[in-house]
Amino acid sequence: MGRYAEIYGLMFRNSLIREMSFQLNFVLWMLVEVLWFLGQIVFIEVVFAYVGSIGGWSKWEVVLLIGTHQLIGQLFQAFFYMNLANLPELVRTGRMDFMLLLPVDSQFIVSLKQFGMDNVVNALVGAGFVLFALWKLSVVPTAGQILLYAVAVCCGILIHYAVMLAFAASSFWMVRSQGLIYGYYSLFNIGRYPDTIYRGAFKLVFSWMIPVIIVASIPARFLIHAAENPLPTLLHLLTATILMVGGTRLLWNAALRHYSSASS
Repeated sequence: MGRYAEIYGLMFRNSLIREMSFQLNFVLWMLVEVLWFLGQIVFIEVVFAYVGSIGGWSKWEVVLLIGTHQLIGQLFQAFFYMNLANLPELVRTGRMDFMLLLPVDSQFIVSLKQFGMDNVVNALVGAGFVLFALWKLSVVPTAGQILLYAVAVCCGILIHYAVMLAFAASSFWMVRSQGLIYGYYSLFNIGRYPDTIYRGAFKLVFSWMIPVIIVASIPARFLIHAAENPLPTLLHLLTATILMVGGTRLLWNAALRHYSSASS
């Protein structure tokens, strides 16, 4: 474990040096993400000018939900997105061979090679809106609620990772899978709305099989509803996360067995 931490530390350092070499690009991407997020807040303002609640969630509860969605999504993108999005190109060009020759786990190196500092800054913007929404709701979360929220956020990041890895790993069979990778955004955007608005088979599929609608709703609920028993909801989230991460590990191993190197 210590060896992997040391390797990641070196990759993290190299990523920061690369980010700071293109400071204007760093600032522009950060600005684009912030403006996109503010656009979502404006949309919520417009919607709540006509309705009192959405699925039982008030205006500032929905703002807290969107802030949580932003926080989780941006942290995922900081650590994993760029790496997984590059996987189809590694497979297509045969550069995946070099990853397999390294004396570390291939999934580790493919998933964590680069780090996006601008996404961390944008995640802090989401965290700021969460804090502002809590203030507007007059909610002061306890230490236990904050701990549950942190655990749920980590689970949300892992679910993002598992779904994106499944999309990217399809390139071992399809070679070009950019369409699926771009579909990641559309899929996870349904998670920025309260999970209570979904019904039937749709809710079953996207709460368990591809649990994108609980990624932000469950952490937000931990902060808002202190009186509720959090154990069933936490178990749901933990179970869904373990199933997703375990399933994509099996998928990764199957993909490697299917891979034909550039030299074969």
